[in-house]
Order: sequence, then structure tokens, then C-alpha cells
Amino acid sequence: MSAKAEKENFKMKKMRMAIIGAGGIAVCMAKTIAEMDNVEAYAIGSRSQEKADRFAEEYGFQKAYGSYEELVKDENVDLVYIATPHSEHFANAKLCIQHGKPVLCEKSFTANAKQARELIAMAEKAGVFITEAIWVRYIPMLQTIRKELESGSIGEPKLLTANLGYVAADSYRMRTPELAGGALLDVGVYPLNFALMIFGTDIAKVTSTCTYMDTGVDEQNSAALVYEDGKMAVINSSVLVFSDRKGIIHGTKGSMVIENINNFESLTVYDGEHKEIKHIERPAQVSGYEYEVEACMRALETGALECSEMPHAETIRVMDILDGMRAEWGIRYPFE
Repeated sequence: MSAKAEKENFKMKKMRMAIIGAGGIAVCMAKTIAEMDNVEAYAIGSRSQEKADRFAEEYGFQKAYGSYEELVKDENVDLVYIATPHSEHFANAKLCIQHGKPVLCEKSFTANAKQARELIAMAEKAGVFITEAIWVRYIPMLQTIRKELESGSIGEPKLLTANLGYVAADSYRMRTPELAGGALLDVGVYPLNFALMIFGTDIAKVTSTCTYMDTGVDEQNSAALVYEDGKMAVINSSVLVFSDRKGIIHGTKGSMVIENINNFESLTVYDGEHKEIKHIERPAQVSGYEYEVEACMRALETGALECSEMPHAETIRVMDILDGMRAEWGIRYPFE
């Protein structure tokens, strides 16, 4: 079959999706793709055959594999979603790349920037697609937020605040250094990505601090990003408290409040007298995960090796900033 014919065939068929890891976030993705007309719940891979069988039966997957190695050898897999702990992303994605399987890897992409660079270089050399599943990068509401900022309704944006917190400090995964636990990689990526999506990447300085669990990983953290043009972003994350999840963009004429930076729900514009002048709700969605899957499909259709919504360079930039914050706190994972 010619390359053109193969591309047309890909467009016509349902994408056969596989998931590595059968935990909570895998369930969210499984429920999402069950509602998507152009995606097929094809294969689930777990370290336990029994767990894989249960997952496949409950969520309608055709194949259940008791090892990741078996899954990546299945020639029918079109895209692998990696839903394992941060500490495992590098090895899991590397396995997929070695077998030519396109990858949608859950955030944080890897445990550190060195791993991210190595994975991306390996994928590009092999001609294999890989992208980071930081879903807010793909959600259409992001473009609505940007368009409203460009309209000038709040004047010139100068200051941004963003926070995300959940009570999860008792989670084994969250507490364990060997699993790259802590608030930063699990929760802190969202405020950071929000700042980068809204204010860009021309950062002059990052200053941060944290408090620690008894295992040595961070439980709460704060950072201030100072931009070359004088803008500032102040971001916070925690696994000790439930935060309001707001992102607030402060401008010279007013402010914009984004509800839930973890899955944009609405934006509200206030004038200089704190009066509401506009409110926009997000459009109906399955879960929000569908947009990153659809972005992968578009990229694969065109033969791209990355998604324009989250290019490889941006993934590495995020990991570099996270590394810098951990270095400031003196936190290293045992495997580093």
C-alpha cells in the first residue's frame, strides 16, 4: 500500500487505542474514549493479567495484556496512552518507541528534563510520534481565553495568579520518592502550564519554595515567575488542601477569572470597578480528555511527530523549570 493510501486508510478507520497502566487516570481515559465515535478501546496493559482482564471486561477493551511488552508487540495498536506513575513514564515510553508505537504520555512527561530530552531525541530519530498528555493545552477553551485577552477587555495583562490543590498527601504514590511523588509533578504542572500558556516563555527569573513531607518530597509549593518585560506570574500547588483552582489574570483595565485551571470551566471579565462585564461558559465536552486524543489523531494523519498544541520544545521547557524548582528545594529522586 502506498503512503498516500495508508494515510487515507488511517482517516477512514477507527483509531485503535491502547492504555499502559490500569489505575485511576486510565479509567478516566477509558470512559472518555468509550464516548468517542472515532476511537476504539482496543487494548489494556497491566503488570497483572488479572487486573488487565478486569479492566478490559469493565471498560470494553478487546485485548488484555499482563505485561507492557506484550501490548507493544500487538501490530494493531495505533496509539498508546501511558497512564503509569511519573517514575515509569521514561521506561514505558521508551518501550513503545522501540516498537514503533505512537505515544500519548500522561503529565508530567517524565521525572526530569534529562529523561524528556532523551525520549524525544529517540522518538525523532526513530520517526515515532510522541506527545505529552497535559490536557489543558488541547482544550478549546484555551483559545477562548486567549482571544478575550487579545480583545483588550482587561487592558494590558501584567500579573497572573494560579493555584491548584487537592487533599492527597496520604496517597502512596504521592508520598513515595521512588515514584517521583510530591505535589510538583502531579499538581504543580497545571499552574505552571497556565502561566506559560497565558504569559509565554520569555522568563527572566524563577524563584520558588516548598514545604516537605516526612518522606522528603514536597507537599506544598509556591513560585514567582518574572518575565523579561516585567510581567509576573505567582503560582501555587498543594496536596494538603482543596484550593479554589482559579487562574486570575490582572490587567490595566480589569481582571479575568478562569474557573478551574485543571479543566477550564468558564471565564469572567471584571472592569476596573470589579463589576462583571462578561461571562463565558465552556462548551459541552465528554471529559476534556477527548481533545488530546483528537489532536494525536490529526498529527498521525499528517505524519507529524509532535502535536502543535504541546510541541516537544515546550515539554522540555516545562521539565527544565520543574527541575530548577526541585534543585532550589534540594529534592532529588532516588533514581536520579
